[in-house]
Amino acid sequence: MACRIGWLGVLCVFLCLSCGVVMTAAGQPKGETDRLKWWREARFGLFVHWGPVSLKGTEIGWSRGGERRGRTGRGPIPVEVYDNLYKEFNPVDFDAKEWIGIAQRAGMKYLVFTSKHHDGFCMFDTALTDYKITNSPFKRDVVAELADACHEAGFGLGFYYSPPDWHHPDYRTDNHDQYIEYVHGQLRELCTKYGKIDIIWFDGLGGTKDTWDSEKLIAMIRGLQPHVIINNRAGLPEDHDTPEQNVGAFQRERPWETCMTICRQWAWKPDDKMKSLEECLDVLVNCAGGDGNLLFNVGPMPTGAIEPRQVERLLEMGAWLDQYGETIYGTRGGPFKPGHWGASTCRGNTAYVHVLNWDAAAPHLTLPAIAAKVVGHRVLTGGTAEVSQSDDGIVVTVPEAARVEPDTIIALELDRPAFDVPPMGIPSRSVATGMKATASNNVYRKMADYAPDKAFDDDDGTRWATDSGTHEAWLQVELDEPATVGQVAIKESCGDRVQDFVLQYQDGAAWKTFYEGTTIGKDFYAAFDPVTAKTFRLDIRRATEGPTIWEFHLIPPKE
Repeated sequence: MACRIGWLGVLCVFLCLSCGVVMTAAGQPKGETDRLKWWREARFGLFVHWGPVSLKGTEIGWSRGGERRGRTGRGPIPVEVYDNLYKEFNPVDFDAKEWIGIAQRAGMKYLVFTSKHHDGFCMFDTALTDYKITNSPFKRDVVAELADACHEAGFGLGFYYSPPDWHHPDYRTDNHDQYIEYVHGQLRELCTKYGKIDIIWFDGLGGTKDTWDSEKLIAMIRGLQPHVIINNRAGLPEDHDTPEQNVGAFQRERPWETCMTICRQWAWKPDDKMKSLEECLDVLVNCAGGDGNLLFNVGPMPTGAIEPRQVERLLEMGAWLDQYGETIYGTRGGPFKPGHWGASTCRGNTAYVHVLNWDAAAPHLTLPAIAAKVVGHRVLTGGTAEVSQSDDGIVVTVPEAARVEPDTIIALELDRPAFDVPPMGIPSRSVATGMKATASNNVYRKMADYAPDKAFDDDDGTRWATDSGTHEAWLQVELDEPATVGQVAIKESCGDRVQDFVLQYQDGAAWKTFYEGTTIGKDFYAAFDPVTAKTFRLDIRRATEGPTIWEFHLIPPKE
């Protein structure tokens, strides 16, 4: 059959050729694909939130007591104190090369550093304000030293920049146009004074493209730094999405990067609760398995050094990556979608299966059927496995003695490229999936994305969430007909907010408790004497903050 593209097609081809634009098979400009390639293959980067606020050990920006134009609330530190902290800030132990060395040994591939946060303080030697690091007792340009260290080490360099600025007198006033000029001027400085920049990471706090004149701003940035990667927080989608403090949902169509803290607070806080190695690796694996990156944050101390216990944790992650980095770097997510069990990554014809949680009710892991044949397998973490494949799925059996905490890794060799295999998820076996859900607080900030049904959709990328400040709540599901349940699996978001809860079923007008617990955490599982009912409820009696649940699975008894 003859191919007819018509006059419009001819015009498009002419424009592409005349402009030098080459299109990939996926319909994207080839330059864009190449520009993102290194970043997607890197998978793991260092985020750093730091400034004079570290002297107080409180949150950067948000602890400032002054007016937050465009937002509500005030922080605990009086504005006259907060805004003058820089006059005492002298981090004499800051060593840019040491920071980058730590990041490299942690297995990280790039840095994103806070050049300016919402508090307006600039960690670089800008000519546009006196509120900057070079006017502190330290006097040195931190951004310049980090840029030099990254360039010398061949390490990716990125700058976080907050367009909001609660310190600047023109921000969100009648003189906001002058503030936009200030923002554009500072980005021009960052893009011209510090050599090649790989990443610009905005944090726009809900502003639109018009709030920052983003189309003009980003065009300027790309003109000065043609290869730069820009996130989606300046009112335009740009290159990638940025889920915060949660692992993003499985998404191959558009790049994404979870930004998350190693402790609870973005800036340094004395004795802040730190994630265990198991939690850190869980996040890293699930990000890669969801086809995303992890930008992992540390908050350096007032001295300029990174807290030793945080360094130790990062180096533990690096040691793990030294052994198993082939399953993270340069991989794509899939072909098995992440779930309670774990996640998978792939490269070439190999699918790397990361088992983070073995089902206590089964001696094996049953993966869904995929459109590929398994032609071989190996256990990267040691020992042996049995793998059998049928039309019903792929059964992976690893002896208990060979199961490794926190991650048993099995490489499956397929008869075709693993990324080309349509991704599949493992059904939860929950009788509550898709059933009618209600809650004491139906929607966080009245947003449908956090409705109670999200805890029963068999999707680890969606969640039910309560309003901030909620310390008691319940989540309820009504089945189409009574069912017998003997197991429950609950996946809590945002760590361990729940401190006391009960599971109940409705018997007539009464609620009867069949399980009592304290914390839930990221992966809670319990088995109990079977109960039969139509309506079940998770009653949270005490929480440190508004509880939020990824999934609430009600599972039939063990066979």
